[in-house]
Amino acid sequence: MEETISLKEIFDVIKKRLKLIVLLTVGAALISALISLFVLTPNYESSSQFIVNQKQQDPNAQYNVNDIRMNVELINTYSQIIRSPRILNEVIAELDLSLTVKQLQDKLNVASPDSSQVVNVTVTDPDPEMATLIANKIVAVFQDEVPVLMNVDNVEILSPAVTPDAPSPVSPNKTLNVAIAIVLGGMVGVGLAFLFEYLDTTIKTENDIEKRLNVPVLGIISHIDDSDIQGNPIANPGPASRRQRGV
Repeated sequence: MEETISLKEIFDVIKKRLKLIVLLTVGAALISALISLFVLTPNYESSSQFIVNQKQQDPNAQYNVNDIRMNVELINTYSQIIRSPRILNEVIAELDLSLTVKQLQDKLNVASPDSSQVVNVTVTDPDPEMATLIANKIVAVFQDEVPVLMNVDNVEILSPAVTPDAPSPVSPNKTLNVAIAIVLGGMVGVGLAFLFEYLDTTIKTENDIEKRLNVPVLGIISHIDDSDIQGNPIANPGPASRRQRGV
């Protein structure tokens, strides 16, 4: 016989295990907040911008569409050059960094908006001052090396990286981490509530007898406490009543 579960039964299970669900949800949120505040290392970002724009010998000459398109297409090549060991090894040597090229690549992000000649070089580091220093040094080294590598001189620094007076970390995102922990804690709590209910095979009501044993209930024996007997004058007759009955 196929068993079905109603919405009322679902709500009853959740209500019955509500303390467990709330405890797991609050506990997950607190653990996430503590880890985000005291365990995870905050990271800061600093970005430097440069523009790809071929210099013109004649100041009266105008750019044409083909020149702009060529500069935009070169940006993909420039992005790979910036992340290459040729550039990053020079940056590591000049700044005396205790990093490998792979570690520096993991800190580096090079991006350009669609159809734009502007390139953003973003560096992430636990030290905001170091992030700014690395970002500016990468762009400076690239600007010096690109004429040698590409035989072009079309890179101009648009906006150097600057460390704000009160830098704020970009990671970890404490609010997002706590929100995710609340959702996961609630899901685990609900799952455990239904698991415990499924593993609970004790018979508590007459409906449990009908479902588990597939037999009808003929009668119910109620439980009577001593207080119920003492408070009932009919069930506990006094001395006068007993004398009237010949007791």
